[in-house]
Amino acid sequence: MKDSKIKRIGDKVINSNSLVFTFIRSIGASQAASWVDLGTGFVLFSLAHFAPWVSTAIGAVAGGIINCIINYKFTFHAQDCPWKAVMVKYAMVWLGSILLNSFGTQFVYYILVHWEWLETVGFKPDGYYAAARLGVSLIVSWAWNFLLQRYFVYRNCKFDESAIAFVNYFTRNSSERGKESFDTKSN
Repeated sequence: MKDSKIKRIGDKVINSNSLVFTFIRSIGASQAASWVDLGTGFVLFSLAHFAPWVSTAIGAVAGGIINCIINYKFTFHAQDCPWKAVMVKYAMVWLGSILLNSFGTQFVYYILVHWEWLETVGFKPDGYYAAARLGVSLIVSWAWNFLLQRYFVYRNCKFDESAIAFVNYFTRNSSERGKESFDTKSN
């Protein structure tokens, strides 16, 4: 009796497309991607002696790829979506996330630095960046990443045709693109 109840709950967590269970799965996917991101960055920095920014960038790309794949297969059950469209839409949302996190963190940090009363309540200046980064990161991950991934990236939509055409254009060899361009001009 107890085993069947646990099995039903597990099945619901894994297979339900409800907002709550999808969000729980997205947290797991995000954690896995973060470990790949950080692990790759640390390995490249400490063992391969890459520069910090190169290690971080490669780690972020590796983590992003892992996150996209886990979300496609597991989190959002999006196997009916064309992978080329998902790739383009994911990259768009990911770029937006990077920009929102970067500029949002800068903006909140700027505000915190100018609130002198924070120091009177025990807040240390070194904590401004951490508070700004964590706060903005949480807001962006919930209000931008999760919602756009749930309702745009891993769903079929009219934009998919354009996204697929974009990928197809860049995956053809250059002689085909040149010929296609020439044929279009001659018509």
